Amino acid sequence: MPYLILSCSLNPESRSRVLARDAAARIEDAGGETEFVDLREHPLPLCDGGMTTLDANAQSLARKIVESDGVLIACPVYNFNVSSSVKNLIELTGNVWHDKVVAIVCATGGDASYMAHMGIANSLMLDFRCVIVPRFVHANETEVTPERIVSAETKRRMDEVVTLFLRIARALSPVSENAGPSA
Repeated sequence: MPYLILSCSLNPESRSRVLARDAAARIEDAGGETEFVDLREHPLPLCDGGMTTLDANAQSLARKIVESDGVLIACPVYNFNVSSSVKNLIELTGNVWHDKVVAIVCATGGDASYMAHMGIANSLMLDFRCVIVPRFVHANETEVTPERIVSAETKRRMDEVVTLFLRIARALSPVSENAGPSA
């Protein structure tokens, strides 16, 4: 099953999308299969706690989450919190997050929002028993532009996040019931 890369910015000049693309390339370089999802191409209604969960795009994304071996969320930080598109996605897809390995990388406006992802991380961990990768990337506009990662330190941190994400996801991957003992 592929690793799902969720680019959660709705901004056409997104710096978090650059981080998402970089993560996908790193996973593929390590032998993993990825599915890249750009939320701009999957418009979602605002969650109303009711019928919006039946939206076709929400249902499609829920299936992708279920079918993935792990999910990497790439998102912007606005006003010291992850963007509302991330929270909305989680609210619309709900229980499909159970037991997923989740990594988070963020594009930020400055260094003061380095803990902006913790609300989402805690929610995923406590509500859905997700395993949260304990390495994060928060890259400001001096580290990543809308075109590329310019900081060697950010590239190093991306490598750490992706390496640990794959290590945890592979270790927790369910073993096929048809697989016999190893030789």
